[in-house]
Amino acid sequence: MGDSYFRHHLQHLLASAGVTVDGPEPWDISIHDNRFYRRVLTEGHLGVGESYMDGWWDSPALDEFFYRVLRAGLEQKVSGLPRILNALAGKLFNHQGIHRSLKVGKTHYDIGNDLYRLMLDRRMIYSCGYWHNAETLDDAQENKLRLIFRKLQLKAGMKVLDIGCGWGGAARFAAEEYGAEVTGITISKEQAHWAEDHCKELAVNIRLEDYRKVSGRYDRIYSIGMFEHVGYKNYRRFFQTVRHLLQPDGLFLLHTIGSNRSDTNTDPWTTRYIFPNSMLPSAKQIAAAAEGLMILEDWHSFGHDYFHTLKAWYENVEKNSEYIEKHYGRRFMRMWRYYLLSSAGSFRGRHVQLWQILFSPKGIEGSWAVPR
Repeated sequence: MGDSYFRHHLQHLLASAGVTVDGPEPWDISIHDNRFYRRVLTEGHLGVGESYMDGWWDSPALDEFFYRVLRAGLEQKVSGLPRILNALAGKLFNHQGIHRSLKVGKTHYDIGNDLYRLMLDRRMIYSCGYWHNAETLDDAQENKLRLIFRKLQLKAGMKVLDIGCGWGGAARFAAEEYGAEVTGITISKEQAHWAEDHCKELAVNIRLEDYRKVSGRYDRIYSIGMFEHVGYKNYRRFFQTVRHLLQPDGLFLLHTIGSNRSDTNTDPWTTRYIFPNSMLPSAKQIAAAAEGLMILEDWHSFGHDYFHTLKAWYENVEKNSEYIEKHYGRRFMRMWRYYLLSSAGSFRGRHVQLWQILFSPKGIEGSWAVPR
């Protein structure tokens, strides 16, 4: 098949999603290298992402482009073989085993605290904000933290475990605002150093540690934006670990991105360039992993808020694009822009979700209105 076949076929698919090559709309695309068509149709999302990083195509509004492509279901019509091979690899191998768990820390979270300081809110929270009555990113992230700790009924003196504590923003907030004693664990050395420095005057203990090695007993446990790195082969063990660490009358809150279907791996572009060995859990996988161990008290879905969060991060990145391109390179800048805006389009299109799920070991007694 010649290049004209690939060009005609892909243009036809894009048109079905309302996207035109060299069209007038901000979500339309311009092609700078005609090899783009064959690459996309034979390599799927990996080809789409890498060709963007290589400067083969552009769109004035990448998030709008991906919103339309995903709402039209085009990802199911392009390059089935790479998806099949990727899923097969996920079934055969435990990519999130304990000996491989540090890779995402080194590849993604350790790349530079300066980058994340420019992109994130003042507390360095790298997860979805809660935009109910919020005008700014700082407000949305504080709303999210208050929502979590209200759901957990957090009180002074409680011993709390933060699984995947990031740069320590949530742990610091729990200690400062609620008087909790927090242990935070992360697999990123850079995050651990930052968190230790910013929490050193508080009742916060930061550890560079895998969740499978944690010991002790805790009144409350939460995990914000870390479960995406656990992997479906380890979901049951994750919940077994939480149940073992949690007091009988404790509460556990899981804040995670979710998939609409049960997969065994993530897409190849994301795992190669952004989050190695990651994958998104489905509702079915989470429920099955917790069954018999924990009682599900509440399931809160607010994925559209991640669209707003990612757009806010993108705006911060663009304001600092000159610095980022100088220190990280032009191709990195295009990669990061693609990562943020393709993700924003995915959430707006409801291709992926954001969930907060509350669990208890034995069930909360009496009536209780879960905060919103």
